[in-house]
Amino acid sequence: MDFNSDNIIFLFSILLIIGVITTKFSSRLGVPSLVLFIAVGMALNHFIYFSNAFITQLFGILALIIILFDGGMKTSWKSIKPGIKPAVSLATVGVLCTTFIVGFFAKYTLGISWMESCLLGAIVGSTDAAAVFSVLGNKNIKGRLTSTLEAESGTNDPMAVFLTISFLHLVQNSEAALLPMILEFFWEMGFGLCMGMLMGWISVKTINKINLDSSGLYPVLALSLAILTYSLTSILQGSGFLAVYIMAVYMGSFDFTYHFSVSRFNQGFAWMMQIFMFILLGLLVFPSQLIQISWTGLTLSFILIFVARPIGVFVSTIFSKFSIREKLFVSWAGLRGAVPIVLATYPLLAGAEHAQFIFNTVFFIVLTSALIQGSTIGWLGKVLKLSYGEKVKPPHRIELLSIGKTNLGMLEIQVPPHSKAANKEIGHLEFPADVLVTGIIRGEKLLTPNGDTEVYEGDNLYILTPKDKQEIVKDLFITPLEETLREG
Repeated sequence: MDFNSDNIIFLFSILLIIGVITTKFSSRLGVPSLVLFIAVGMALNHFIYFSNAFITQLFGILALIIILFDGGMKTSWKSIKPGIKPAVSLATVGVLCTTFIVGFFAKYTLGISWMESCLLGAIVGSTDAAAVFSVLGNKNIKGRLTSTLEAESGTNDPMAVFLTISFLHLVQNSEAALLPMILEFFWEMGFGLCMGMLMGWISVKTINKINLDSSGLYPVLALSLAILTYSLTSILQGSGFLAVYIMAVYMGSFDFTYHFSVSRFNQGFAWMMQIFMFILLGLLVFPSQLIQISWTGLTLSFILIFVARPIGVFVSTIFSKFSIREKLFVSWAGLRGAVPIVLATYPLLAGAEHAQFIFNTVFFIVLTSALIQGSTIGWLGKVLKLSYGEKVKPPHRIELLSIGKTNLGMLEIQVPPHSKAANKEIGHLEFPADVLVTGIIRGEKLLTPNGDTEVYEGDNLYILTPKDKQEIVKDLFITPLEETLREG
């Protein structure tokens, strides 16, 4: 195929369609979608030669910004607060433990130097936000565990980036001083946290105050602010990934104009970036090279899954209130994904001696981790009695574009099983003043409700409500199980 503009655009559309179709297969097979995206890239490797590590790294970083922004927007401070302390411990102590344990075994398995083996350990030390968000997204796992795992995956990237760059520097200059690196780490974390909070506040204020001509520009503005947050923080030597995640969590915890539209845009765009990122990563690796390191890769993958990650979890959560079952689940849910593969491009671009070998090994570890852990996480949750069946669809708001600047919003709420509102008439639900149920979708029928209309489980209610009363309305439909999850 001649790679002119028309053919490239045609290939672009085919890759998108294949990516969307593979997500359908991944949910049926119980396999994380990233595995199938990578498989598509590896299959295309026979027809398309691609070896540009710089483009892969650049696209990977941009994709991770968007994925972290999307994941953070879905995660309010209230939801992650119960798990923030163990998450921070996992993101620091846990990553350090994983780095040095994997590094120790890599030294004797691969026959490389200590610094190179620790570099490999640092690269695979962090869990991946894209993988964790996608796998946990449709599973109703105990609330505190979900919040811990999501917060960990959003905050441990900076630690892995710092360790990767530090060990890469030591590989190239063994006499480098350690103290400046340690001080640099605290600066990166502290400045990244502050910039995330500041840019989150600025973003909410900007979106609420600015009056754009088109409602479609608000999601673009929000995404632009997220990219600006990463770039400004990184230019000033802070942790850009941490800043983006904190900024997104801040925005997700506050009400702002076109919140729902921004979230929907982010969700679709994040999926598109995931598809292309993993396909691109699959194109960068050559399957024949993976076969050559299969046994050593499998060995290190099993060390990571069954030794390094569990030790890291149990050490970093030693003062937490997690039970043994919960710690085992957290250990198993430490999925690796795009972040380690993107980090593995750093040695390639730096021209390190064993860079290609390290990249291939990391790629193999990530692939087996996602395949083994990602496909069994739901089963393990049931075995450990930490899963609560089907996930209840959370209430969300729909913007009414013609009244986007008013104090009103439209809530869409699906009545969950055992809801307090089930089998009651609308007139008996004690809605606050100025709240109106405008429609009910029951099966394939659209009902126009009145005060005598009875609400059933599975109904989709559309409720017009002042924005400051939305949480009160949501609480009217809460279930006993949701109350337990909130407290847990």
